[in-house]
Amino acid sequence: MTLVWRPGFQFDADASTYIEAVEAADTQALETGVRYAINDFVIGCKQDGIWSAIKASCILAGARTLAGALTPLAGTAPNRFGTEGGWNYNRKTGLQGNGTDNYLNSNRNNNADPQNSIHLACFVSSSFGNSRFMIASADNTSVTNLYKGSTGNAASYLRGGTIISSAAAITTGFFGSSRTSGTSINGRYSGVSVFNNSSTSVSPSAEALEIFRSSTYPSLYLGDGRLAFYSIGESLDLAKLDTRVSALITAFQAPGVIP
Repeated sequence: MTLVWRPGFQFDADASTYIEAVEAADTQALETGVRYAINDFVIGCKQDGIWSAIKASCILAGARTLAGALTPLAGTAPNRFGTEGGWNYNRKTGLQGNGTDNYLNSNRNNNADPQNSIHLACFVSSSFGNSRFMIASADNTSVTNLYKGSTGNAASYLRGGTIISSAAAITTGFFGSSRTSGTSINGRYSGVSVFNNSSTSVSPSAEALEIFRSSTYPSLYLGDGRLAFYSIGESLDLAKLDTRVSALITAFQAPGVIP
């Protein structure tokens, strides 16, 4: 299938491949507006020079079915675990954890990216309860783990179980961390770059990064929020990724795009 944006203009090849894979999983075509939004996102990431840094990613919204939403934008498709049939998926706002046993294995190992060049990012559509993980390594030894703090309403990053940075209140929107050197971890929350803290070295294990949980913590800490996007990979400009992801989810939620 050849996707055409307008006469004389073809869709980006990577966007087209992804759209076709989602439609195959959905067994039905996506709406024109959804296709356009995805194409804009991919082209924008390439223009910003951040596309190649995204190694494992899912757009957890837009697709007609959960199978379509779990079709990878980059990397290997995640495996889902937990209550069969218990996943709450919404095309405009994404996939919600149940806070009990539902989580995704990203199939991206914790040590697949250099410890001094790694990012984790997601788009939160509904906020998490206390002490709920968004992205973490299974054994909690990743350079950065993104989670909802247990006290107050702050989002923090962990390094080997130790809090090294925290930020403003977490509500909804883009949240990310990017480590660009042995001493620098940058974070971005709610449209603002909020910290650049020193950090010591760490040796990430070969455990997979997971979405909605860290398996070293009891079930109390499984995520119960809703995510519309996640990405894992090499360090990148979080502000640029924020702009592209936020525009993508906003486009999905615009009147008439998704019935």
